[in-house]
Amino acid sequence: MLFARVPHVGNPMTKTALLAKFHRASGPWCQKAAVKSQDIPSMPPCDFKPQQCQGMSKQRMMELRRLNCNPMTMKVTYYKSPVFVHQGHMQWLWDMDGKRYLDFFAGVATVSLGHCHPKVTAAATAQMNKLWHTTNIYVFSALQEYCEKLASHLPDPLKVVYLTNSGSEANDLAMLMSRLHTGNHDILSFRGSYHGGSPQTMALTANSAYKYPVANGGSTTVRASGEAATAETPPYRPPGQCVANDQYIGQLKETFATSLPSRIAAFFAEPIQGMGGAVQYPKDYLKQAYKMVRERGGICIADEVQTGFGRTGSHFWGFQGHEVMPDIVTMAKGIATGFPMGAVVTTPEIAASFAKGVHFNTFGGNPMACTIGSAVLDAIKEDGLQENSHLVGTYMLTQLAKLRDKHQIVGDVRGKGLQIGVEMVEDKVSRTPLSLAAMSDIFEDTKDMGVLIGKGGVYGQNFRVQPPMCVTKEDADYFVAVFDRSIQNYMDRR
Repeated sequence: MLFARVPHVGNPMTKTALLAKFHRASGPWCQKAAVKSQDIPSMPPCDFKPQQCQGMSKQRMMELRRLNCNPMTMKVTYYKSPVFVHQGHMQWLWDMDGKRYLDFFAGVATVSLGHCHPKVTAAATAQMNKLWHTTNIYVFSALQEYCEKLASHLPDPLKVVYLTNSGSEANDLAMLMSRLHTGNHDILSFRGSYHGGSPQTMALTANSAYKYPVANGGSTTVRASGEAATAETPPYRPPGQCVANDQYIGQLKETFATSLPSRIAAFFAEPIQGMGGAVQYPKDYLKQAYKMVRERGGICIADEVQTGFGRTGSHFWGFQGHEVMPDIVTMAKGIATGFPMGAVVTTPEIAASFAKGVHFNTFGGNPMACTIGSAVLDAIKEDGLQENSHLVGTYMLTQLAKLRDKHQIVGDVRGKGLQIGVEMVEDKVSRTPLSLAAMSDIFEDTKDMGVLIGKGGVYGQNFRVQPPMCVTKEDADYFVAVFDRSIQNYMDRR
């Protein structure tokens, strides 16, 4: 037998640890054999047959990536051994060798309906054969029809839509609108927040990995106005036992009293932090924060780039779960299940302030984007994807909570619907963030067993689980089993 050749030299490592070590040191064929020997259930079936990959080799692709792509492209390439993606279908991806992966990151929560969703693909193909592009200096039906449909999914008075190409651009415009409307300048955001990578939104983003040592965003103020957005989140508490709200509000009051002018322009908050590691806020915290911001002349902005379009399950928009009414809502990512699109939705009053000047966007609201966005809204309803996010997400949270109780290095499991984060620690006593090397080992192992997830957190200590909203309980079981095995493999090695 193959594994009879694994050497034993008196090392006290367990058989599982030896197999794990052999698995990581061996080539692709041996890796598959090693994984198969472990207690991992079969990957859920899929009857879709991908096309055979033809084209340049992996070696040539990496050579060109190094030569012709900005070095940042190499820096952000996931995994020590990259995944060479070839084709996708719903929650599945295939690499160039035909290996199938369960995609539990969905292009950073972007492929909301799944890869190449048939209904959306059909709508895009029909529009492509009709009209690819024109701008909003002309009147065409797709733009008006989509804006009406999108607005119908938001409560009054959030009914005025401006379409963009990305979440960063949407947040840029929301910053501009807030300053024009209030006449104030300073904007408040949370520690651990991520609102984009453009020069303006970089000032809102409070995560050092995404900051550059250059001036940005004018005098925008980024404050740790509530430790609601820290990595040192408290251990899991059953519902009704959260005691953090008073502390967070106290810190917000202190920030207003010591660090900000008497009048501010706006307050940005993700309903659940994405890049920060699925960080949630205490009950009623946003209600109180919104009130304090408005008392100081500011408007409240909900960044729904990751939480919108049913991903949190219980509501279509994340802010609805907090029972608050923002003045501006920004969105992107899942809005068009991977097609470049974003939007700013606000009130008629704030929109009128923006109309005092002229702003033009060449591609925002183009016929392709509007048609795809409309098909996404239809499919979310027709396929019951919000309800599925609630059912599968809640189930997965309960299963992951068992891993938190089982493994010393799983510090917290949090989230809502299919916006989930798993915080990893050295131990539950010190709660020191798990090292980046250890995170990488678990991350790589999970990928090798056929599941793709993401990473985040202030210290890079969170695994992010944000799959397409079409995933099933069987998919969730497979992911949890693989993740459990990857954690155990690491524990056996250390």
